[in-house]
Order: sequence, then C-alpha cells, then structure tokens
Amino acid sequence: MIKLSRSLILGLAALFSAYHVVLGIYSIRVPESQFPAAACIVLYAIATVMSLWPTSPTKMPLWLGVFNVAVCVALPLLISSQLDGSVYNGYATWYVAAVGTLMTITATRKRQLLAWIGIGFLVVHTVVWAGAGSLASMGVIGSAVWVGAAALLSHALTKASRDVRQYAYAEREATEWQAAQDAHFSERQLRLAHTNRLAAPMLRRIIDMGGELTAMQRQECRYLEAAIRDEIRGRKLLNDAVRDQVMAARRRGAIVTLLDEGGIDDLEGEELEIVLNKLAAAIQRTGADKIIARTAADGSRTAITVVGLSSADTSASALGQDSLDDEVDLWLEIPRQPGSVPSY
Repeated sequence: MIKLSRSLILGLAALFSAYHVVLGIYSIRVPESQFPAAACIVLYAIATVMSLWPTSPTKMPLWLGVFNVAVCVALPLLISSQLDGSVYNGYATWYVAAVGTLMTITATRKRQLLAWIGIGFLVVHTVVWAGAGSLASMGVIGSAVWVGAAALLSHALTKASRDVRQYAYAEREATEWQAAQDAHFSERQLRLAHTNRLAAPMLRRIIDMGGELTAMQRQECRYLEAAIRDEIRGRKLLNDAVRDQVMAARRRGAIVTLLDEGGIDDLEGEELEIVLNKLAAAIQRTGADKIIARTAADGSRTAITVVGLSSADTSASALGQDSLDDEVDLWLEIPRQPGSVPSY
C-alpha cells in the first residue's frame, strides 16, 4: 500500500510537471530568442526527473535542493530577458508555475527552507520585472500557496509518523509489561500452590498437636522449611527429580543450597529437563557434606555449576560453615547443550 501510494504521488507530480514542459514548448516562439527558453525547458526537465526519481530517499539531498533553487533562479532570468514585462505574455510565462511545482516537490521532500528561498526569488523578480500587480495574474501567488501547503503537509506527515512510532513503542512496552506481569502472577500462583501442598499437611499436624512436636517431627519441619526456601531461591533449578535428591541428601545430613540467578531462564521444555536431570544425578552420586548448585552467568556455555565440599569437622558442617579442612569432593559444570559432556 505504501509503495502504491508513493508511485501514485510520483506519477501525478510527473504528469503535472510534464504539463509545464508542454506549455513551454507550445509558447517557445513568443520570446524574441528561442534558445534561452529551450535551455530552460531542458534544465527544468532534468531537475524534475532527479527530484522525482522513484528510488530516491524521502528527504531530498542538500545538493539536489540547492540545484533546484539554482534552476528556479535561472528560469525567470533567462526567459524574462526575452519577454516584455509590461504586456501580457500568455503561456510564455510558464516558468512561474514550473518554479512553483519544482519548489513544491522540494518542500514535500523536507527541504522547506530551500523551497521558500526559490519562491522568494520568484516573487522579488516578478515585482521588479513586471510590477506587484502581476503577482496574481502571472500565478506567483498560487505558486507560493502551493509551496506553503506542501510545507504544512510535510510537517504534519512528519509529526504523524513520529506519533505513530511513539504510540507503537508505547503499545509494545505496555504489551511486554502486561506479559511480564502475567508471567510473574502465574509463577507466584504456581509457587504458592506448591508451597501450600508442602506446608499444609505439616501445619495441620502442628495445629492438631497443639505445637507439641517430637524431635523427629521438628526435624521434618526443618526439612520442609528448607524445601520451601528452595522454591524461592532455586526457581528453575527444581523439578521432581531434583527435589527428591535434595531431600535425600538433607536426610543423610548434607547441607544443600540452590541458587537460581537467572542464567537458565531461556531454557525450556525438554532441554531444561535434561539439564535438571543431570543436576539430580550429580546430587545423588556425591557424598559431600555441603552441596551448592548455582546457575551460570548469562551467555556462558555452562548452565549450572555444582560444587560439593566434604569436611572432617562435622559440627562446623552442621552449622553451615566452611572449615579450614573443607575439601572439594565434587566440581561439575553442566553444559547448556543437551548433547554436551559435563566437565568434572
């Protein structure tokens, strides 16, 4: 549609400009010498073709705008030098409408200042050559009105195009914001529902027993608290396999920390499941006292880094502190690519 509209406008402008060329040829015998008029016809045709070239950008190049102004200066000077300004010359003053058309094209192509300079010279020349009364009869006022209308229309279209881009940008931002809010809401609902499934049975048991829990039940509450913490801090590091192995590691006395810092947010579906199943297998294999699983930085080929630390100081390990005797029992980098081999 845009291409069709541009072609239509260029076609109409070309036909209108060709009409002035026809008038120039028709009245070429009126001037005393035909050579200046013929040169002006050729010069005007060249300027019009360059100004209406189909593949040219919307904004006219500066050099072309200056060339058009030079043509609009040359046409009145050359043709009027062979005419008598005190009499009616008929179509021999075709250059007035030609200058108006060429400057209208220049104004439409976002060179309004140059267009007004060309029209201004035409007005001054006409007043000096034929008097102020000839401005209306020769069509100079009409040419100036056309340039003014083109300048206003070009400004309005530019503003409308800018407003459309701003509105499109605002709409895109609003859509992205709404999508993010919906995603956050769904994520919260999912986490709350899972947390409720985890905590509800234990909370009901605490209520039924009036808060008097056995040592084993208290330990189960600690495991439950850690599992809920995983849901908050672990986020996409969790699937059923990872949850089972993390709980099994905690039951044997290990401290497990899961930290999702957004490095695997782009992984989805089967690709994510492969990575998480490798994490679950790594937790199952290690006998480390302290296990830390953290997502890698954005842009890294590694998806998850797993570190397992073993310590002879079991009391320090139980408190979640690294002792001086901590040794690396496991170092695993799980790659992002499903077919890659993890590095230990």
